[in-house]
Amino acid sequence: MRTRSAAIAAASVLSAVAALAASGCAPQETTGSASGTSPATASAGGAAGGSCAPAALATKAKGKLTVGTDTPAYAPWFQDDDPANGKGYESAVAYAVAKRLGFAQGDVVWQKVAFNNAFAPGAKTFDFDVNQVSINEDRRKAVDLSSGYYDVRQAIIALKDSKAAKATSLADLKGAKLGAQVGTTSLDVVNDLIKPDQQPSVFQKNDLAKAALKNGQVDAIVVDLPTAFYITGAEVTEAKVVGQFETPAGAAKEQFGLVLDKDSALTSCVSKAVDALRADGTLAAIEKQWLSDAAGAPVLK
Repeated sequence: MRTRSAAIAAASVLSAVAALAASGCAPQETTGSASGTSPATASAGGAAGGSCAPAALATKAKGKLTVGTDTPAYAPWFQDDDPANGKGYESAVAYAVAKRLGFAQGDVVWQKVAFNNAFAPGAKTFDFDVNQVSINEDRRKAVDLSSGYYDVRQAIIALKDSKAAKATSLADLKGAKLGAQVGTTSLDVVNDLIKPDQQPSVFQKNDLAKAALKNGQVDAIVVDLPTAFYITGAEVTEAKVVGQFETPAGAAKEQFGLVLDKDSALTSCVSKAVDALRADGTLAAIEKQWLSDAAGAPVLK
């Protein structure tokens, strides 16, 4: 979560040139990086008969590709809270994967899926879900995860006039009241890396975390780096990106992966599509268009 993988000012995100044109159905309610080495998928299975041709793919609806994501759909991953418009990094990636699998833009059906429900145990109503879900072994016990489509770092933001905004190290954050969204790697960073003196606040949505920051209920919140630059550049402009957190030595690089049913027949084909998009430079081009460059955010150690 975010899980859910380089940043310039959020203004570059807002002024990005027109995105990949995309149509598709409006989201439906449910009931229930461009670089680096991709981790192994949870399932070695491929499409029926070993073919990744559209006609051979066992999708939820014949001739359609059902893609899930949370609501609201946040920038810079999506734009205008409309996953179907093709704007934003993850919307563009979803359509690129669909195209690689042989589906036209109009054959992509978007479905609303709460973040935690996407990787909870149980049968899924989507073919794959795209929602800043970080790849890890615990999640692989319940679902399949594709190759990583984005390499991510976590970051911390605080109001510019707060003590937390002056932090230059992890130790400077020990006494701060911190917050993050439930079920995310952002919360893992708070608990396992920063290890604050007081219990962090846990929020169901990043919108609630942002409100708590603005209202002074928390001193700082942790989110992924592109989201941090968007929040401070467009939504909570009185806040700043304090810094980012590096991957611990020897630890695997955090990556976002697409979520599929456990042992899905589609997993192999979806991962092959992601790998091909990385190899031909498509993911890098989408990242350049929609996400920021992280060079300006200091690393907190």
